[in-house]
Amino acid sequence: MDPDTALLETEDAMKKGVDYMLQEFSGIRTGKASPSLVEGISIQVASYGSSMRLKELAMISTPEPRLIVIQPFDPSTTQDIEKGLKESKLGINPNVDGKNIRLPIPELSEERRRDLVKVVKQIAEDSRVRIRAARKDGIDKMKQLEKDKEITEDDLHRLEKEIQTLTDTHVKQIDEHVASKEKEIMQV
Repeated sequence: MDPDTALLETEDAMKKGVDYMLQEFSGIRTGKASPSLVEGISIQVASYGSSMRLKELAMISTPEPRLIVIQPFDPSTTQDIEKGLKESKLGINPNVDGKNIRLPIPELSEERRRDLVKVVKQIAEDSRVRIRAARKDGIDKMKQLEKDKEITEDDLHRLEKEIQTLTDTHVKQIDEHVASKEKEIMQV
């Protein structure tokens, strides 16, 4: 393996750490309706005999800031979707309105907002750990290349600095996303 490939693999692993965090953030409720709150929920569909994600079963829209409307593609799955939403960790009671399911998003209490901020910070810390692990792997690869005499000691120090710069950049991105998400959650 050459140093450039190792550097690219390290950067890619760090990007995946940030992407993981953003994906997790999309499912955190902020007091306003967003399709991403529900589209990943797994629904057990009796008529299909399998479990599917909600976005594969229905069209999800937000006609109002505090309302999610779910329109099943197949009306026979409406009860399965309603049951799946009730069993999910959302804590929102769905209202079946003919063929559609309405999810009214309640106002978040101050205490619930603080709890969500703690969850956001935990997800961010998990991402930082992933980035630090990618940094360690990258540096280990570079040390191995130096040990195998493929790069010089000076190259090793230069590449370690590059990896640290990548680490700092990605951690800064995480911090910015956390601040933004925290502000979004605490906004009344």
